Amino acid sequence: MRRGAEIRKERRRGEREPGLLAQLRRPPGGRDARIMLLAQLLDRAGTGVWAAACVLYFTFVVGLDAGQLGILLGASGVAGIAGSPLAGHLADRFPVRSLLIGAHLLRLLTLCLLLVVTDFALLLPVVAVTHLGDRAAKTLEMLFATRVAGERRATYQALSRSSANAGYALGAGLAAIGLAVGTRGAYHVLILANALSFLVAAALVRRTREPRGRGLVAASAASAASAASAASAASAASAAPAEGPAAAAGGPGPWRDRGYLRFVLLDIPMNLDDSILGIGIPLWLVGHTTAPHELIPAFLVVNTVLVVVLQLRVSAKVRGPRQAAGAVALYGLTTLLCCVLLAASTGGGVWTASAALLAAAVLATAAELMRSVSSWELAVCLAPPKARASYLGVAGMAQSVQKSAGPLLLTGAVMAAGPAGWIALGAAVAGLSLVQRRASLGRLDLLAGTPAPAAAPASA
Repeated sequence: MRRGAEIRKERRRGEREPGLLAQLRRPPGGRDARIMLLAQLLDRAGTGVWAAACVLYFTFVVGLDAGQLGILLGASGVAGIAGSPLAGHLADRFPVRSLLIGAHLLRLLTLCLLLVVTDFALLLPVVAVTHLGDRAAKTLEMLFATRVAGERRATYQALSRSSANAGYALGAGLAAIGLAVGTRGAYHVLILANALSFLVAAALVRRTREPRGRGLVAASAASAASAASAASAASAASAAPAEGPAAAAGGPGPWRDRGYLRFVLLDIPMNLDDSILGIGIPLWLVGHTTAPHELIPAFLVVNTVLVVVLQLRVSAKVRGPRQAAGAVALYGLTTLLCCVLLAASTGGGVWTASAALLAAAVLATAAELMRSVSSWELAVCLAPPKARASYLGVAGMAQSVQKSAGPLLLTGAVMAAGPAGWIALGAAVAGLSLVQRRASLGRLDLLAGTPAPAAAPASA
């Protein structure tokens, strides 16, 4: 009996998902994926350096006032929105590998221009092009991943996010050294460190091989079967030309596909955890609670550690588009609970407020984990197979729009309304997450060529 128990124990151990380090050594996609993950780590480390220093650099070295800085960052955010669809459009026509190298070199050039450009009128296009390149590079990295990783793209996405968070943390730590020095020369060294990360990333990407299928994104066997069904259903169900099947047969493209655009529109509030954690919780702590300001760095530490430790495990629980749609609903519930804690953090003393805010940071991170395993998986599976690159470029706009509009929503409406504003935001996101889940499941049924439930036409 003891021998049988040992055999069962070994079998269960063999069925477990390999750990983070083991997965990084042998990621989905093999050698090319491993090189790309290293390139992403170095890229994000450089980005972390610049993100920690840019506001202080523009304020104390360049001499911009608060109004100019707001315009500069706002314009760059708007330019970044165009990066994802542009990258997707070009990826349908040119090799992803070459485009990604170009994006890295473009950012290298614009970062070096910051060393000599101090005029506000010239800074606007330089910073805007940098952000456009940032968003384009992120979209191209994921297009590369979905092709080389195939149906294991969710695992690759988890490894990518773990590497990216480790890179951001490393970059922020390096930036702290330069910020402590605080001279113009120290800021220039930080800029050059970011530029160097782009150069090394481009060199690493050059060592990879271009994934097969220009304009195509690998899908799981189930998704491929769904696509085949969708193609046959399109010829028999021409009554829905803009909702998916026609597009799957080479139809109108993402900008005329109402079903897919609805998914992208609903995906914007499904990215609000980013603004809640980075802007909402710190500003709420400072202006509306008795918690100490020294607690603010802990929010980033909590987020970074939890993402690195848990992302792979969470991704292993979500397999396929239907489970990803279920994760969207969990995102809404988790965000609602986070907002409730923020609303309650104003009613107690220092310890109560601190505990509530830390718990809210944990829930915002949990929402991020849910979003990371649902958003891209659904973006891939809800797009027609023959045009996934351009569709995924449009899907990438959701995060860019949130980065531009999310801070304004939180500062201008939610926090201005007090605790009730947080409750309203959480309830709205939870409700929209249910709408997104239902719409995603309906479109999956449509792409699979199966009849939708009776209530589905009313929500289309």
